[in-house]
Amino acid sequence: MRAVLQRVTRASVKVENETVGEIGAGLLVLLGITHDDTTRDADYLLEKIINLRIFDDDRGHMNLSLAETGGAMLVVSQFTLYGDARRGRRPSYSDAAPPELAEPLYENFVTQARQHVQQVATGSFRRMMQVELVNDGPVTILLDSRKLF
Repeated sequence: MRAVLQRVTRASVKVENETVGEIGAGLLVLLGITHDDTTRDADYLLEKIINLRIFDDDRGHMNLSLAETGGAMLVVSQFTLYGDARRGRRPSYSDAAPPELAEPLYENFVTQARQHVQQVATGSFRRMMQVELVNDGPVTILLDSRKLF
């Protein structure tokens, strides 16, 4: 499971020009799922995301986590995180899990996030979305559950 985290002052996602999710300060999480991911990957990644110290303390040092700041989370599914562009000019997405495998893990991730984060918004799984954000810092972090445990 892969996640691109972007620390934001605000973020939103639209489907067909209708806002389906939005947050103020917190994290935008772009979440990609591969074939052999399990709830173990989702749980580990979520724990890492919630507790990463990437928010500024009162001295301007990145010392605080999302859990400590009470920030929000916007979770958007993004199969293109498993795009492989090493050959040719068209990325292959064969490493991305098919929707019937990915959607339950995505929903599990969101359900677990809601137990730990006060405000969790989402995009719409398997829909064309437009994501808007103001990256704070900018701070952008790439996580891969296979590289974490």
